[in-house]
Amino acid sequence: MQPPANNSLCLESLGLEPFVSLFRVAPLITSKAKSQDEARPAPDIATLTHLMSKGDEEAFREFHGAYFGRLLGYLLVVTKDEQLAREALQATLLRVVRHARRFDSEEAFWSWLTVLARSAAADERRRATRYASFLDRFFQKAAVDNVNNVNETRSRLKEVLEINLAALPVEERELLEQKYFDRQSVRAIAQTSELSDKAVESRLTRIRQKLRDMVLAQLKHER
Repeated sequence: MQPPANNSLCLESLGLEPFVSLFRVAPLITSKAKSQDEARPAPDIATLTHLMSKGDEEAFREFHGAYFGRLLGYLLVVTKDEQLAREALQATLLRVVRHARRFDSEEAFWSWLTVLARSAAADERRRATRYASFLDRFFQKAAVDNVNNVNETRSRLKEVLEINLAALPVEERELLEQKYFDRQSVRAIAQTSELSDKAVESRLTRIRQKLRDMVLAQLKHER
């Protein structure tokens, strides 16, 4: 199970450092920038996608210049949510890097890109829903009294929770994700981990407490 991203996908962790700065999601394009994208000469798709499939960095730069604004606009229409569109765009670009292949026509290439984009948007929407649910469960069960005194927006709580969840040791993070993200029962977790139900419950309680303390300490420090 992969750890959750901190509001974006970490290209460095996947060995794609050359594309990090290239595919970093920028602020929403202005109408002027969009016009410039539309005025850009259409690339030779067969050559471009062939080079992309070979991992050619310059080809990815050309792709980025030609399709960044178009994909962002498409995702804004699909999601109707700026933040979700940004996150889905970066996930889409990552998928393009990992699965690039040759296309003979722009129509076929764009159709493939929209499939990747819609899939990324759906995944990001599900991830956001899981985090919202986890926020509710986490604070209801572990930090109700403290959270009532925290003057932070829900989005900030989600961001801080993501950061600190990712900072947990892998085995602790995976245990929380199994219980609260994948909705596995304690019995199912116990069976796969070869622990008793009581041991799983004990670990979950301890990790929730630890994560609660980490989150609240960061929020208190920022006030």
